[in-house]
Amino acid sequence: MKRIVNILLIIVLAAFAAFDAQAADPGAKAGVKFDTLSFDFGNVKEDAGKVVHVFEFTNTGTSAVSVLRAKASCGCTVPKFSRKPVEPGQKGRVTVTFRTKGQRGEQNKSVRVRLKNADGKSEDISLLMTGVVVP
Repeated sequence: MKRIVNILLIIVLAAFAAFDAQAADPGAKAGVKFDTLSFDFGNVKEDAGKVVHVFEFTNTGTSAVSVLRAKASCGCTVPKFSRKPVEPGQKGRVTVTFRTKGQRGEQNKSVRVRLKNADGKSEDISLLMTGVVVP
């Protein structure tokens, strides 16, 4: 019985270690490395119109990577990306535009990006824009 408990404990610890490694290195599964996963735009006026940030990533894998989709957490945030595959060693971009009109106070907007490499491995990455919109 003790041996079974020890084996189960080892399996659980290995699973946590694998999960922790993946959480610590988002994009590793698809073979990409984002320069940053979050952008703080600070304080902006509501009448500023929009805040734009480009999230860049590098294909660190051995096969081409494509952005399949990017979905924003709300209608005030719009992601744009190229459907052209990013070759190994090359850079790709996800441009996120946050419209400030009608927004006030602390803002936390996310974009969920779905990546897939030519080897069939896919991964979802969350990008975050934060800041404060003042009247």
